[in-house]
Parts: sequence; structure tokens; C-alpha cells
Amino acid sequence: MKLKQYLWTAAQGLAEADKDPALQQPQLVLYFASPGLLNDGQRYQELRAAFPGAHLIGCTTGGEILGEEVLDGTIAVTVIQFEQGKIEVASHALTEGENSRVAGRAMAARLRHDGLKAVFILSDGTKINGSDLVTGVREVVGDQVIITGGLAGDGADFKQTLVGCDAQPAEGMLAIIGFYGAVNINHGSFGGWDRFGPERIITKSEANVLFELDNEPALDLYKRYLGEEAQRLPASALLFPLSVRSGADDKGDVVRTVVGIDEAKKAMIFAGDVPQGYIAQLMRGNFDHLVEGAQKAAEQAGQPPAASLAILVSCIGRKLLLEQRIVEEVEAVAPVLGAAARLTGFYSYGEISPHGFTGKCELHNQTMTITVISEN
Repeated sequence: MKLKQYLWTAAQGLAEADKDPALQQPQLVLYFASPGLLNDGQRYQELRAAFPGAHLIGCTTGGEILGEEVLDGTIAVTVIQFEQGKIEVASHALTEGENSRVAGRAMAARLRHDGLKAVFILSDGTKINGSDLVTGVREVVGDQVIITGGLAGDGADFKQTLVGCDAQPAEGMLAIIGFYGAVNINHGSFGGWDRFGPERIITKSEANVLFELDNEPALDLYKRYLGEEAQRLPASALLFPLSVRSGADDKGDVVRTVVGIDEAKKAMIFAGDVPQGYIAQLMRGNFDHLVEGAQKAAEQAGQPPAASLAILVSCIGRKLLLEQRIVEEVEAVAPVLGAAARLTGFYSYGEISPHGFTGKCELHNQTMTITVISEN
């Protein structure tokens, strides 16, 4: 597998980010772009002109990762030429009110499944129930296929996210890459958030909408914890994600992050399901623990033996909390993965990866997830 990376900036346009020679026949171009840069189609057309024979897959972000840098206002581009492995891509445009599980099934069904080893998903970040999306894909490809990916971001605004798959990026789009043949996929996912406060029962919810915790309106509870920061909802709620598990003995808890609020119903809208009857507990960040969590995700993925691409999908909530220290989590990942791994990625509204404890693919929030792609 051969790789070359580029960085688009307003000052220099699309410039080489490494000294490697240009690839002659790349099959895949991954790009992660700051909000606003993809709206008029000009950046996409530039990428299409630069790489006419490759599949172009990308999305908007809450921040871009290239090498060991965390960037804003840029487009991080990685060009990939597989020497033995093969890929296929597919997309799906969400229709008004379409069930996310059905959409996931429809998209995954467009891939050829003989020899399918892994898939990587990019999804609209605000119009989707990520839990249902993952369930739908998993139902089609099966539990033996590795599923990773992430939900597109929009900084901390939660207004418009774009995804592109061989077309101008648009709202409501889903994209999937299928990997076949001599492609190896390793992965890791870890959070590092600390639980605090009492455990509460989700007493009223519907899919990814949380109405009540211990019979108290969920939005009222969050506002009480946030104090003056409640004026910045839903972005300020990213600092207090929710740990959700089915019961006291469930070790496969997942973290859920807020993507919207409903003032009239005093409800919180999460990126994934918050099932009624489950146990929920508020979480908060500790700088050192979050950086250690990123390192643990890299340890789970392991050091690849040959040239590889590591796609880091981390949560916008981590970036808002760590602020100027955010680069530390990327710097913690790099030495664990080793010099053979090139890094790219983005800050997201949700991360898709097998659960570190159960092995079942889930939508995660507030985690660092890592997908390492290499060839035999």
C-alpha cells in the first residue's frame, strides 16, 4: 500500500504534506474538511481534477487531523494506492423521516459481500440515529465484518454536516467503503471520561430522544448541572456526556453525547439510542485521563508491521474540553502506532467501532477510535 498526504489551506491551496512522490493510480482519496469549505463545490472539483481516477470520500468536521497536527480551517487529504487489496464504495441519500436502520441496510446492500473483510462508514452527523445506522449495516454485512467510521461534524454548531461519495458533498448523505482481499484492518476505541453523581434510571425515552431521568425532565437536569453554561446548549452539554448500560452487571456500557435539545418537550437528543429502563450516569472530563484514553485506543489497535494508514475519529466534546491541549491526544497515539503509520482523521459527532469489551460494533461518543488500514 502506498500513501501520499496533502493539506488544503486558504493561503496555499492544495499542497503536499510529505515528500513522497505522487501516486500514479490511486484508488481512494479520503478528505476531511472544515465546515464551510465544501459548500460551493469548488474544493470538491479541485480534488476531482487532481485525482480523476480515484474514489473521493469525505466529510465536514469539528477539526482535522493530519500527521500529529490538529487543524481548523483546512482540508486534510490522504491518497491511497492499494497494491493487492481492493475496495468498493457506495452511498445513500436519506429521505425525509427515513428510518436510520433501514438506511444502513440499504447502503450496505450495495456492496459486493463475497470476500468483504471490513467497512468504513461516514455519515451525516445531525439527521441520523447512529445506533440504528450501525445496526442496519451490521444486519447486512454480518458480525464477522469489522465496522468502523464516524459521523460528520460541524464544529460545535450542530447545524449542517456534509458527506460526499464520488459527488459534491451534501446534507443527509451516507457513504461506505468496503475492503476486500489482502487488506488488514485493526482497530481500537477508548474514552477516558470519569463518571460522577448518582446513577439514574432512564424513565422515559424514545430511540435517541431522552425525556426523563428518574422521572425528572432530562433538559432540566442538564441545565441544573450546567448553570450559566446552559445558555450555550447543546454545545455545552458535550462537556457532560452520558454513560448508558442495560443493568448493574452490564460491562458493555456506551457513552452518548447530545446533538440537540427540544425546549418544548424538555428533552435531549443524542447521537445514538438511550433505551428506556437503562441505567445512566453523567460523565465529565479529566485532561490526563482523556489523553491516556487515546493512548489506550492506539494500544488496542496495535503497531502495524508495514506501511499503513491510521484514521483517527475523535469526538468534538474532547476537543472542546482539551482546547489547546487537544494535540496531546494525537501525540499520544503516534508513538504507539509507530513510524510505519500515517495519521489522518477528524473530530466527529459520533464514532463507530467494535466495543472494547464486548467486541460488538457500536456507535460511541466522546471516544478516540482508530482504524488502521494496511496490506499483507
